[in-house]
Amino acid sequence: MVEKRKRLGDLLVEANVITTTQLEKALQTKTRTQKLGDTLVDLGFITEQQLLEVLEYQLGVPRIQLSQLKVEPNALSLISKDAALRNIVLPLRIEGNRLITAMADPMDYFTIDEMRLATGFHIEPALALKDEIVTAIHKYYYEQDQVNSDTEAGVEAEALENAVQAGEEAPVIRIVNDLITYGIQQRASDIHIDPQEKSILIRYRVDGVLKTERSFAKSMQNVLTARIKIMADLNITETRLPQDGRIKTTLSMQAVDLRISTLPTVYGEKIVIRILDSKNALSNLTELGFNTLNYDRFKKLIERPSGMVLLTGPTGSGKSTTLYAALQHLNHEEVNIITVEDPVEYQLTGINQVQVNSEIGLTFAAGLRSILRQDPNIVMVGEIRDKETAEIAIRASLTGHLVLSTLHTNSAVASIPRLMDMGVEPYMVVSSVSGVAAQRLVRKVCPNCKEAYEPSEMEIDLFTRRGLKPGTLFKGAGCSSCGHTGYRGRIAIHELLVMDDTIRGMLMNQETVTSIRKYVTEEGMIFLIDDGLLKAKKGQTTIEEVLRVALDE
Repeated sequence: MVEKRKRLGDLLVEANVITTTQLEKALQTKTRTQKLGDTLVDLGFITEQQLLEVLEYQLGVPRIQLSQLKVEPNALSLISKDAALRNIVLPLRIEGNRLITAMADPMDYFTIDEMRLATGFHIEPALALKDEIVTAIHKYYYEQDQVNSDTEAGVEAEALENAVQAGEEAPVIRIVNDLITYGIQQRASDIHIDPQEKSILIRYRVDGVLKTERSFAKSMQNVLTARIKIMADLNITETRLPQDGRIKTTLSMQAVDLRISTLPTVYGEKIVIRILDSKNALSNLTELGFNTLNYDRFKKLIERPSGMVLLTGPTGSGKSTTLYAALQHLNHEEVNIITVEDPVEYQLTGINQVQVNSEIGLTFAAGLRSILRQDPNIVMVGEIRDKETAEIAIRASLTGHLVLSTLHTNSAVASIPRLMDMGVEPYMVVSSVSGVAAQRLVRKVCPNCKEAYEPSEMEIDLFTRRGLKPGTLFKGAGCSSCGHTGYRGRIAIHELLVMDDTIRGMLMNQETVTSIRKYVTEEGMIFLIDDGLLKAKKGQTTIEEVLRVALDE
């Protein structure tokens, strides 16, 4: 028994999977509630797959694929869903006096003892990936709840709406909480509740891709909509106009911040729930995926005392995350930072944030004009949408302020002509803008099923045309951890245009975007496609993902 209770860190060091130095760093980094294995995976010292292989070999615990197993309902009933999610365990079946249980950490003896006391069975662990267990927990416990859902769906609409006002145990409250909790566990950015003619579809956007996970009977529509509207403090009786709201709550002992949007459609109100993940949003500059050259250039740009730095890219390309990381980097006691945003997605300590409210006349331009009377050093404008906002922001940058903002253009080089197209005087634009960063998000190759392959002729040709040497490339084979997509998580690719006197002269002489691109290429600028190909060579993403978001010009 003593031998069995060896510590995880010692096992990994003995198996030469990590070094003693890495173990010490992980022990210093991990929080009181975090498990050592999770910390090592987060730090990138090991993959979850490597962790399971060591545990399987060293402890003799069998490895299982949950997608290929059937869970017995009588075993499931022994442990509550909350306890299963809290401890990342799933009871599989009963064999005599043993309860076979899927665990990501079979060395978590506290959990094993807790389950033994709660169930009266001897707990026999089986190894499975953490994400695989979480997905299975939701799947099998949802199936149990489906009976309640079907019963609820059969009740008249008026009675259902009354049920929304009922206590915490009301079925509709549990269903909505489960939908949101599942989205958080799956790392979804949005939850779509789509009304159809005869049903309601529940879809989750994970790593930028929508996937239908569940459907409800049409008679559930009113009560689901009503419950979410009540949570977001929206008008429950208004069904003809779009509404926006926000929810701050706690689910499964985790603080949750949600943004709600409703839209009337021919089949009823469609609801989109945006999950605001403060842990991912408040990143360090070093965690944004900049390559070394772009990181140094971007850091120098935002550390200038004045000028304008623009971020460009489509909706959902991570611009806000990069802006918040830049503000966090610049946030010191000696500077006054004020932002004007629509909406304020994350609250930052020590930074004054203003929420745009067009209904009362507080537009970006009006807010920015007032901000400049507040003695700021650094100003962040959520988005430049019109000539008025652009002119005020540019004048602010010319009078000694550092201005950070976003713009919707396809590339960094195209951003300057776009400001001129808004009607801003060209001399003001070229004098104020210090640099422009364009970015996109690409899906990362799943570390648990990553495999190398030799590039095809097309891929070799693509690298050669961009002046890069092709090497071994990587793709995900597909596993239960990534939902058999081969991808897990996302990473940003960037291009960074730093203004110099030559570019300013070319812009004043109204030279074409093509000629400016030619010049910056000769100066060594790394374009989106180049940064993507470099990340593909490192095994971080795939060529398909890079070509999906970046053009090979």
